[in-house]
Amino acid sequence: MKKFFKSALGHPYAVMVLALGVTALAVLSVVSGFRMETNLDTYMPRTHPAFVFSDEADERFMIRDAILVAVEHPDSVFNPATLQKLIDIEDDLLALEGLSGARVNSIHTGDNILATEDGLDVRRFYTQAPADQEGADLIALAVRGNDMIAGRLVSQDERTALIIVELPESGFSRDLYDRIQRIADKRTGPETLHIAGRPIVEGTLAALGPADMARMGPLVLLVITAVLMLVLRQPRRTLITLSVVVFSTIWAFGLMSALGVPMYSVSIMIPVMLIAIGVASAIHLYNQIDHFARETPGAGRREIAENAIMVICSPALFAALTTVAGFVSLVTSQVYPVKYFGLFTAFGVFVSFLLTMLLVPAGIMAFGNGESRKAAGSRGTRAERIPEHGLGARFADALKARPRLVYLAAAVLVAVSAFGISRVWINTSFLANFDSKSAIVRTDAFVNKHFGGTSSLNVILEAETPDTFKDPEILRLMDELQTGALELENVGDTISLTTYLRRLHYSMNAADPAFDIIPDSSDLVAQYLLLYEMSGDPDNLWKVVDADFRSANITIQMKSDDTRTIGRVIGYVEAQADDFARLGISIRYAGSGYKSLIFSDLILQGQMSSLGLSVLIVFILVSFMFRSPLLGLVSTIPVLISIAVNFGVMGLLNVPLTTSTALISSIAVGIGVDYAIHLITHYREALRALGDEERAARFSMSHTGRAVLLNAAIVISGFMVMVFSVFPPNRQVGLLVSLNMLTAFLATITIMFLVLRSLSPRLVKEFQK
Repeated sequence: MKKFFKSALGHPYAVMVLALGVTALAVLSVVSGFRMETNLDTYMPRTHPAFVFSDEADERFMIRDAILVAVEHPDSVFNPATLQKLIDIEDDLLALEGLSGARVNSIHTGDNILATEDGLDVRRFYTQAPADQEGADLIALAVRGNDMIAGRLVSQDERTALIIVELPESGFSRDLYDRIQRIADKRTGPETLHIAGRPIVEGTLAALGPADMARMGPLVLLVITAVLMLVLRQPRRTLITLSVVVFSTIWAFGLMSALGVPMYSVSIMIPVMLIAIGVASAIHLYNQIDHFARETPGAGRREIAENAIMVICSPALFAALTTVAGFVSLVTSQVYPVKYFGLFTAFGVFVSFLLTMLLVPAGIMAFGNGESRKAAGSRGTRAERIPEHGLGARFADALKARPRLVYLAAAVLVAVSAFGISRVWINTSFLANFDSKSAIVRTDAFVNKHFGGTSSLNVILEAETPDTFKDPEILRLMDELQTGALELENVGDTISLTTYLRRLHYSMNAADPAFDIIPDSSDLVAQYLLLYEMSGDPDNLWKVVDADFRSANITIQMKSDDTRTIGRVIGYVEAQADDFARLGISIRYAGSGYKSLIFSDLILQGQMSSLGLSVLIVFILVSFMFRSPLLGLVSTIPVLISIAVNFGVMGLLNVPLTTSTALISSIAVGIGVDYAIHLITHYREALRALGDEERAARFSMSHTGRAVLLNAAIVISGFMVMVFSVFPPNRQVGLLVSLNMLTAFLATITIMFLVLRSLSPRLVKEFQK
């Protein structure tokens, strides 16, 4: 590879033109193929047994994601104008392409179950808005007398009415989201419209994601530019380095678009990652260029460029490969966004290495060395020509003088981190992507406060024999399960076949509260169900039971979509599983809430497998590079410490493991080991050249320690920009990756360096070979 880079030195302008040409093609690919994917279902492996069953149950019971429109009136929704507005909003929504034929549930479309002399009367509360307040009061009276509607479709204070629009199978789009928002704006006043539901959350993410990336990309570029100018002290060097990271980012997105891979929420971090990481090789190249220029004052352009390639290519290549390994290890995850994030960021990192080794030397050949004023000014001084007496050298001496203090501090840090690790938890809440003060979170909180909940879990009960779910004993057990679930934190409502049967039994017995129970006989249950099927909307029935009554669906509504809430509800249901099993009934789960829980398990499994794989690959690569398994182990010391600190801080600060934060440790393994590779490489070379361990330690800490420090400072600066993201998980990632880099840097120049210096004479002899 060194020969390839050296051969390119003869064609610097061709190299630059070729890089620009490929970048232009990548831009065209991005422009023509860019799209944002926010549908959570597409994040998951379709062949996973839990998802296969959930999809089948969704089809069987017509379980659909829904848009929730809460219409709030300052006084009461039971007035002619507001009741008419509910109809108008429904008509507006159903007129939208994508919602035509959608199922709507509201007080306008909902069934009112009443007993008559002739049997059962199931009719709407109103088909057209009343002409006066007296008519509105009659509707209010009817709603108050029906607990299937009161509290479910109208809030208890009667100031808010809920319109539920179930999405058809065609799904949800960004355009549909925008049209719904325009309807809300048009119909506001005096009522306030609150629009919630998972599709709206996804739509908001689709709207904010690209905007956030468009804001974060330039911001991180600005910060990196400022830091590079401080470090490199030369505009031309800064421009070339920025070209490398910008080109590599565009190439990564160009490949994504060309392969038809969409942008996911986690993909927003790719530009920040590549811009922050991509400067590393350039920093080391320019550091070597300045060092060689000081050592060899009369060297020409080609000699300087060739020396930089010969010295830096191998450590930079292996540093890039270890970073690539950290990202590629994410392919072990079954979560598609994580998998794609790893692959395309790895591609971008390797492209960044290639472009650095091509464009930086090409810049020297075309425009001259352009060394920094600091480097030029220091030429000829002994302290700079043989950097064994500067700050780095003094740090190396101080470190060797107090090894026990360093080891003790590291042990305490790891012990505290271990305690924090025990407190780490997983969360796949979609709402956690947004700031707690954002409009979407406040809207969701409003709907949750006044109604059953915007999130749901479907408990699917299955039996072998037909008509099982006409058995009063089984129905009472279902009713008890629902009653107990309502006692759980964040559970707002439940609905199942028993909800309908209790209402039917109550209505057919003169609305006597004593009959708000499950009927005692199977025959009576069958009669009620037949009456409802003939008088009402049978589709309502088939949402809670199948046609032969062998399978039933209990919907549990929750006021939070976080993983702990869903896990708590499932834990409660599982505790009742034996009671159902004795009656020949099995329990399974479906719906978006259950998928979220499985999603969290996949994140954890992927995190553990990718973390283990990345550490193993890094160990193998470094061992191969130095031809020493012992040095491979030594290089993992800062990585393992940074991983422990990362998870420890997450646990201590109650930061959950999410789709975004799950990426950090595997990434940190690949990036963090770069510092170790460069320091070990130069320590080995200094030991070979000087033949004295103490002088080699001083030299390597002074020469490479500075480059590693600058590299860490730039990477940390780039990731810290993410604290300005509109998405809390991205802010967490920015802070945690910055902490990882700082920890890896400090561990490299302290713990690892001490271990390196205290190695056996056998290893020192290996260095000198």
